[in-house]
Amino acid sequence: MEGDEVGELKEQAEHGASEPSMRPVAFTLSVLAVLVAIVTVLGHRTHTEAVLDQNKETDQWNLYQAKKIRSSDTALAADLLSVVTITDQKAAQKIAKGYADHQAQWTEDLKEEKEEAEALERAVEHAEAKADRFDLGEALLEIALVTSSITLLTRNRLYWLLGLAFGVAGIASAATVLFLQ
Repeated sequence: MEGDEVGELKEQAEHGASEPSMRPVAFTLSVLAVLVAIVTVLGHRTHTEAVLDQNKETDQWNLYQAKKIRSSDTALAADLLSVVTITDQKAAQKIAKGYADHQAQWTEDLKEEKEEAEALERAVEHAEAKADRFDLGEALLEIALVTSSITLLTRNRLYWLLGLAFGVAGIASAATVLFLQ
């Protein structure tokens, strides 16, 4: 919501508050404006969390890929060592044992790196789902704010009730974040 829109709504609320029958509407507008601000901030923070988790996930998959490449290169070198004729068998066995030790370590590391990357993937999906709920809640609360403000212009309380319905839907949408697992 832009600053000039907030100013206009404030003026409408002040004008409407001078009439006793419009005081509940003006109060509702104030509460809705605060709720829009809160849900907007929560949504922005959740989007930031999703982006940061996405960066961590990307880094983790890059680490996994680098270790996978090293493992593959070591396996190729070990295969090559097994078919090449070597005069110093003792040195060749020492090198082959070193390759085998690296292979065993990388095999275990790859499992851990993959599990961590997949856990970060799930964290990104969770943060994006939360952000979507906050975005929907924000949109519904903004609709509630605008719809309720029409009451001040038309003096028709039906718009206020409609705005309240949108407001409840917006609050419910934002609150469903608490139930995401």
